[in-house]
Amino acid sequence: MFSREESRQMRELFWTSFGKSFPRKWTMHHTKIKGLAFKFHADRKIAMVCLDVDLEDELDRLLLWDKLESVQSILESNFLPDAIYDNDYYLKDGDKTICRIYVPYTQKFSIHNKNTWGDCYAFFVEKMSKFEDFFEDYKDFIEVKPEEKN
Repeated sequence: MFSREESRQMRELFWTSFGKSFPRKWTMHHTKIKGLAFKFHADRKIAMVCLDVDLEDELDRLLLWDKLESVQSILESNFLPDAIYDNDYYLKDGDKTICRIYVPYTQKFSIHNKNTWGDCYAFFVEKMSKFEDFFEDYKDFIEVKPEEKN
């Protein structure tokens, strides 16, 4: 069992080690589409790569989500066959609901177990690279244009 401080240090070491092992500039929040961001997630039990739609305005969020759903078959057949679409994903730490496309890491994982880190890092790089390739190919289509809001 880890103390709160030890747990914080392990999380920090996990992300620092990942950044040093794979020094690359990821798209993350730099999608240039409001409310759309890529994320890595890792905790004591799970790891995943995500594409989040997080907009306060429900209409804007659903318009963007509809665009992503319309290219779901392309994402799954050409890039990430194991992607999960969830238009009602609950974030317990933010106590809110977002729309999320994610790919879960299916092997046993804990951010507190360094022996699981290497395979998780490889998963992150592989899946996020494919997510970003998909995004680069379809970002012009995914972006909601002002005329589509009417």
